[in-house]
Amino acid sequence: MLTDRQEEIIETALELIDAEGIQGLTIKNLSKRIGISEPAIYRHFDNKIHIITTVLEMLKKDSESIFNLKISENENAVERISELFKSHFALFANKPVLASVIFSEELFKNETVLKDKVNEVITHNNEILVSILKTGQEKNEIRQDIKADDLAILIMGTLRLFVKKWQLSGLSFNLEKEGNRIIKMIKTLIEKK
Repeated sequence: MLTDRQEEIIETALELIDAEGIQGLTIKNLSKRIGISEPAIYRHFDNKIHIITTVLEMLKKDSESIFNLKISENENAVERISELFKSHFALFANKPVLASVIFSEELFKNETVLKDKVNEVITHNNEILVSILKTGQEKNEIRQDIKADDLAILIMGTLRLFVKKWQLSGLSFNLEKEGNRIIKMIKTLIEKK
């Protein structure tokens, strides 16, 4: 559980990342923006890496709750995957900076802790997606001529590329609305005919 001050630091960190990129997130910039001293920030977080790790952990929990909710539902696998996409598009549309953080793993390549945390989030989400796909294949809802692991790569890659395109366009289109078109395409590709 985060304190109010930690939440304020996290929110401000996200604002900085959104405005200036991950390199704009410094303890100095954080302290200026919040209006507190740098040592005050260190009372709540050990360093910038600790702040980003906390953001990634929050994103992991959000993502886990989306995935876990969809696993427990009785819908068929194709509809569950469709709902996963819709939920993630809504999450990123409401807080675009989260996409910047999760899809910036290239920037973390020299920071083992951050790279490991991003990998943890991606691996967990992939495992759940593969589980949904395998169940769908067993129930004859999902095509069986492609392995569930490969379908998961196709699906996650599509999600990532589509969200990245939205980011690079300066958020110039409605992610949720346009995302429905992508969801229909994914459904067509994975559904058992």
